[in-house]
Amino acid sequence: MRTIKKIIKRTLYILGIGTYNIKNSRRYYMSEVLGHLIKMSFLPKTVIDVGVAYGTNDLYEKFPKACHLLIEPLEEYKSVLEKISKKYNAQYELAAAGAEAGSIEINVHPDLSGSSIFKEIEESNVNGIPRKVKMVTIDEVCGRRKLSGPFLIKIDTQGFELNVLEGAKKILAETEAIILEVSFFRFYQNGPQLYDVVKWMKDHDFVAYDLFGGQNRPLDGALAQIDVVFVKENSFLRRNHFYATSDQRAKHTKLVSAENPKS
Repeated sequence: MRTIKKIIKRTLYILGIGTYNIKNSRRYYMSEVLGHLIKMSFLPKTVIDVGVAYGTNDLYEKFPKACHLLIEPLEEYKSVLEKISKKYNAQYELAAAGAEAGSIEINVHPDLSGSSIFKEIEESNVNGIPRKVKMVTIDEVCGRRKLSGPFLIKIDTQGFELNVLEGAKKILAETEAIILEVSFFRFYQNGPQLYDVVKWMKDHDFVAYDLFGGQNRPLDGALAQIDVVFVKENSFLRRNHFYATSDQRAKHTKLVSAENPKS
């Protein structure tokens, strides 16, 4: 009975008739953000993980019934891709994703996971060794593999995120949510910063919806990068733009008054 009530509440929310009772707390981890999307009844048919490295387990575990497309350019991670593909409904492309198909040079960092198409501004040996790899577009791969939406896309490509999205414009119409790692400084030559990413997404009808993660740079402790969840500007997730219902506002006001009694 409780499950049926939850389904009814979620359906009413999607139709714009009801509201959903959500715990008013900050989400810090991907699992919490994905859990929220699930509560809001977003269940993607295809999940695209670009920049897989050691895997994004939260994506696979939260959406076990979805088809997972893994795109990773480094052959060192091939065993990881194969392991994920055996455990989940997943398939992979050993290639970089970009604006056009072909080949491209990637700078393979000593730590592997930090490897990037762009070179870093930092003056050290961090850029590692250049390597030519195959490059595909998300649109071409989805078309060839006959993958369909609704899509959820996660991209972590060390500054190359917008280039990846340039090659995914066809499926953006069927994409409900996009998770991007964004930088607050120009760590990469020609790499975008937060405001560049927000503008590009806005120009393509996506807006910021949630934040999680984040890391500070060792240089001075300043916030360096954070993960941003973007959704369609007219998404059902944004149907209501008011802060709370009258009942929720009354409870909030009562709670605040109790915590801050008049002297």
